Amino acid sequence: MRDLKEQILKIFPDPYKLAEEFAAELIKTINESAAKKQRLSVALSGGSTPEILFSLISEKYSDSTQWQYVHFFWGDERCVPPENPESNYGMTKRLLLSKIAIPLQNIHRIRGEDDPEREAVRYSEEISLNINKRDGIPMFDLVILGLGEDGHTASIFPGHPELMHSDKICEVAYHPVTMQKRITLTGGVINNAEAITFLVTGKKKQEVVEKLFKKEADSLNYPAADIVPSNGRLSWYVDKDAWSSL
Repeated sequence: MRDLKEQILKIFPDPYKLAEEFAAELIKTINESAAKKQRLSVALSGGSTPEILFSLISEKYSDSTQWQYVHFFWGDERCVPPENPESNYGMTKRLLLSKIAIPLQNIHRIRGEDDPEREAVRYSEEISLNINKRDGIPMFDLVILGLGEDGHTASIFPGHPELMHSDKICEVAYHPVTMQKRITLTGGVINNAEAITFLVTGKKKQEVVEKLFKKEADSLNYPAADIVPSNGRLSWYVDKDAWSSL
C-alpha cells in the first residue's frame, strides 16, 4: 500500500455491523449535503457486502433520506443485461433503488447489455457531464470499493497497470479467468475522489489485507495498493474475519 495523507481503519465483529455503521455514515453524509442543497455523487460497488448494505439502507432509511440530492453511479459492471444475476446494477435495483424515492435521472447505470467499447465511451461522457472536475478529471464525492482475493478492485485486475494509469474515464476490462468483459472506472478517476471507502469482509480476504497493510513486496502488484487518493480520504471498513491474521 502506497503512502497516504489520511487513512481511516475501522474493524467490525461481522459484516452486518460493518454495513450498519457504514450505512449510518452514508446517510449522514447524504442528509448533510441535502441540508446545503448540494448534490452528492456516489460510485457504488457490487458484491456480498454491498448486498447487506443496500438491504439495510432500504429497511432503515428509505423514508428518512432526501434521495433527490444523491446521484448514483457504478465503479464497474459486468457486461451482462440488468436482469442477469451477475449485474451490479440489477442487484442494487432489486435491494435498494426499487425501494427508495430517488428520481430516475439520478441513477446513472452502466449499460452492461450494450457493446462494451461503445458503452465505455458513452458512460465516460455521462460521468463527464454530471460530475464536477478537479484538474480536468471527474471528482466523485464518494467511491465505494470492494477487494478481491487477488488484490483487484473495481474491475482493475493484477497485470493490467494500464487501467490504473489510463487517461480515460472508463475502460473495458477482462476477468483474468473467465475472460468476461467488464467496464470499469480507471485508477486516476477513482483516486481523484473526495472520499474512497473499501468494504472488506470474510476470511478469504485475510491474506490480501495482511499483505496490503504490512506493505509486503508482492502487495505492490495488487491494484488495490495503487488506490491512493490524490486529495481525498481513504477509509477501510473491515470485519474481524478479514483482519484477524493481523
